[in-house]
Amino acid sequence: MHLIQWGQSYRKPYPACADGVPTRPTPREPEPTPSAVASATPPLVLLFGPFDPSGADGLPADAVTCAQLGCHAISTLTAVTVQDTAGIEEVHVQPPELLDDQARCLLEDMPVQAIKVGALFSAESVSAVAQIAADYSHLPLVLHLGPRGPAPRDAADQEDADELLAATFELLLPQAHVAVIEHVRLNQWVAEGLVEPGELPSPLHALLAAGAQWALATGNPVRPGHRTNLLVGPENRTASFPWQAPPERSTDTGGVLSCALAAQLAHGLAVPKAVEAALAYSDAAMAAAFQPGMGNRIPNRVLRR
Repeated sequence: MHLIQWGQSYRKPYPACADGVPTRPTPREPEPTPSAVASATPPLVLLFGPFDPSGADGLPADAVTCAQLGCHAISTLTAVTVQDTAGIEEVHVQPPELLDDQARCLLEDMPVQAIKVGALFSAESVSAVAQIAADYSHLPLVLHLGPRGPAPRDAADQEDADELLAATFELLLPQAHVAVIEHVRLNQWVAEGLVEPGELPSPLHALLAAGAQWALATGNPVRPGHRTNLLVGPENRTASFPWQAPPERSTDTGGVLSCALAAQLAHGLAVPKAVEAALAYSDAAMAAAFQPGMGNRIPNRVLRR
């Protein structure tokens, strides 16, 4: 036993390594302060969309995209679908009152940085989301004008679909910071008389005339055999980005792109830079798409960085 005399100091010898050289202990990391913890909070993105049980799109898939891009997703359910990778069989729509309550509960609790609106299935739901967007108009809102569900089966279904689209154009599009649409769908709306470009430079500009601040069309034809992603905005601002053809048996790619765009806006990027970064992510996700079932391919949103 080694005795220490009063007044002497004692320091425990460092343990020796295999070569006999003493090693110093690794200093402990300081405990994070409350301010450091608070500064680590990622940007919050509020998602409106359905629960897609296949994980191809909707809330589960968008939550993965947000996490991959350094954001935290919070969500408001618009519907529950019965579907697989081949398509949607049933849509069970959430009551607009419940949708409104859930979204406002989240918005009053947490400082959201951006909103992404996916599939809505009734004119009443569109009205509820539009009112929320108007009350929080300082937040950038990305509106995905994508597919909404199964094709109408009868005249009543077609009437509901027409009312849904009319409400989207009249109430929600004016609240959109950026509207995202596939060129094929936009052209279809023009052919059906739902969008009337008139003397505007392009059908995409009709979305600006309807109230959107920016509009992005994917797969916009420039010349035979060549397409681009076209962005138009205020003061006749335009930008084009390379277009990558999606793999065969792929679903609408706008859902991945719209969510990635909302995440980039939540990080504070300006719209053209946010679109560029979102396209890089969505193109990579589509290039790595996989086919887990007998239907369509699913974008691989879990990308190694």
